[in-house]
Amino acid sequence: MNIVCASSVLQAKDAFSGLGDVQLIPDRDIHREHLRGADALIVRSKTRVDSALLEGTPVGFVATATAGADHFDIPYLNEAGIAWTASPGCNANAVAEYVVAALALLARKRAALLPGKILGLVGVGQVGSRVAQKAPLLGLRILRNDPPLALKTGAAGFLPLDDMLAQADILTLHTPLVATGPFPTRHLADCRLFGKLKPGAWFLNTSRGEVADSDSLQHALDHHSLSACTLDVWENEPDLPKPLRRSVDFLTPHIAGYSLEGLLNGTLHCYRELCHFLEVEPSWTPAPRQLPEIPILAIDAARRPDEEVLADLLAAACPIPEDDRAWRAEMATDDPAELRRRFDRFRKNYQSRREFAAIRVHLSCATPALLETVAALGFQVCAHQP
Repeated sequence: MNIVCASSVLQAKDAFSGLGDVQLIPDRDIHREHLRGADALIVRSKTRVDSALLEGTPVGFVATATAGADHFDIPYLNEAGIAWTASPGCNANAVAEYVVAALALLARKRAALLPGKILGLVGVGQVGSRVAQKAPLLGLRILRNDPPLALKTGAAGFLPLDDMLAQADILTLHTPLVATGPFPTRHLADCRLFGKLKPGAWFLNTSRGEVADSDSLQHALDHHSLSACTLDVWENEPDLPKPLRRSVDFLTPHIAGYSLEGLLNGTLHCYRELCHFLEVEPSWTPAPRQLPEIPILAIDAARRPDEEVLADLLAAACPIPEDDRAWRAEMATDDPAELRRRFDRFRKNYQSRREFAAIRVHLSCATPALLETVAALGFQVCAHQP
């Protein structure tokens, strides 16, 4: 069979060549002409999959190596009888680790302490549930809001959004982008929402850019409804108005889920689903020789507060400030087409970070409480005492 893969799909050639002939094409360059003889299409989020792309082609299977399928015209695919799959949860742990790191780094930048603060989670699915498990390790108290999940499960412990907003010191979004229906999320974070937050709250968005209205976010920051903000996603990516760029503490180009493990999970899911579609037994797994060496981080904790040491560790494991500086330098152009090219190039060439479980940490003179926290976050801990 003939398989067309977006070039951003990690190890696509190795994964799919055992199933047929593989053609790699840059994500935004995939057009109908490339699919005239294709049986399957594997993409990531930058390729819009709809009738304009697929009509008149023999493609019978499409997959995205991303958790969301906002870029799929699902009604069209279903009507056309084209099998499709997304990769839910593939990078959920990576995003949750990004959020934990961002919280610690915001606290350091703002000279604030996290213990005792209330973190409001809007969306408690694959990512939000993992944040709910990890954030208490930083001393945060958790409030949950997820009306669809509450309705589906009937579980207790969910708050109405307005009740959460009145209590939360920090708000983080983990919802899909939903435009219609009983629980729409497009522009969920608008002037009304920001106006109901506790004054001076912090705001993070690692979900979908359009869940937060940019004008409302700018107004909230200008009028101090918000005192700190981290964005990995935003409306009209990659363009972001210059005033909002200046107002945001940390700004990264949709890479919260870009861990090596998260990217490989996406490829693996697409591969296994294509095998299932073809009724063949999966046989490919990434070869260990293709993976980088285990990172080793050495940190001296002597006579330093645990919060400071932990922030250093998280910044080394998930380099948000470094990525923020690099991306802001790339944004220094007034040409929208050039900005788009820089956005794609940054993400394509991004050196995928490893998740905490793959990192070995050598901590010198650490307190027992710090050692316990670092291990609970998932790191491989080696303690050294003088």
